Amino acid sequence: MDVNLALSPQAIAFARLDSKPAVLAAVAGLMAAAYGIDREEVLENLEAREALGSTGFGRGVAIPHCRSKDVRRPSLALIRLEAPLDFAAADAQPVTLVCGLVSPENAGATHLHALAAISRLARDEAKLQMLAEAPDAEAVYALLTHQFERDAA
Repeated sequence: MDVNLALSPQAIAFARLDSKPAVLAAVAGLMAAAYGIDREEVLENLEAREALGSTGFGRGVAIPHCRSKDVRRPSLALIRLEAPLDFAAADAQPVTLVCGLVSPENAGATHLHALAAISRLARDEAKLQMLAEAPDAEAVYALLTHQFERDAA
């Protein structure tokens, strides 16, 4: 199934962040810079979703996600953390890869399909290892665009 996930090279960063709030702020900042959406709205929506329960997926991956009136299709931001961070994940493992997702407000099934595509990536040990070893954001972008193109086929 084609999730039609937007991924901009400007939405990928390597960063040293020391708290979950700092991660959510960084995701909102990347979303605003890469996709021209309202940073404050995204941050508020990410924080509200996180308050419902941790989006720490497990296996070192977090998938903070929300919806926004400003996007037309699910949009992704990725942060590779330079140091592991406690994200209250279900498996209690610290997070090193953050996949932020913002979907349109009315994108029920589309949002779920986008989350499923990201979770497939998070369960792929080989792909996670390649992302962990990628030398720069350009290499991460190439890996991810290939992954999502393959999923859409």
